[in-house]
Amino acid sequence: MMRRLLKWDADVSYALRVAEKPGKRRTLAMIFAHSGDSWFWGAGLLLLWLLGSGDWKRWAVYELFWVSALAALVMGLKFLIRRRRPEGEWGKIYRNTDPHSFPSGHAARAFLIALLAGLLGPQPLALVLWLWAPLVSLARVAMGVHYLSDVIAGMLVGLLSAWAAWQVSPALFEQLGLWLSPWLALW
Repeated sequence: MMRRLLKWDADVSYALRVAEKPGKRRTLAMIFAHSGDSWFWGAGLLLLWLLGSGDWKRWAVYELFWVSALAALVMGLKFLIRRRRPEGEWGKIYRNTDPHSFPSGHAARAFLIALLAGLLGPQPLALVLWLWAPLVSLARVAMGVHYLSDVIAGMLVGLLSAWAAWQVSPALFEQLGLWLSPWLALW
């Protein structure tokens, strides 16, 4: 049964692939696939923390904190499960630095960011991020660095992590408040 499920997953994932097909769909998939990169979000949230004010600064701190915690969780799961990425040429940096694909860190990060944005606001940004998150996830399959089940699992990990983060954030950030307050005040 498991073998048939994995074969179906590989077949559907391959059917969604555009990595080897030059054109607009490939270009768009490449853009969305990279838009979920951790360095991109880390740099963007750090910049928002440095240049933003009030609620934007707080949102950046929450997102950056939980994106970092999620990265550790996803890496732990990947090294525990050790599912190899699909064969392919595109995304050598991912293939070389992280040969494991389950669950997708990009999908987990995208859905965590979207749900926390929905919970913390601002709502127009949350709407854009809710549209963006599934596109990032599908783009990872389209570019051949993940199977469909990888991004579904990543989505679930991201959503569950965001929900858990929302539950513990008030108490945690109240405890960390003494530590964070001087840093927030500096900027």
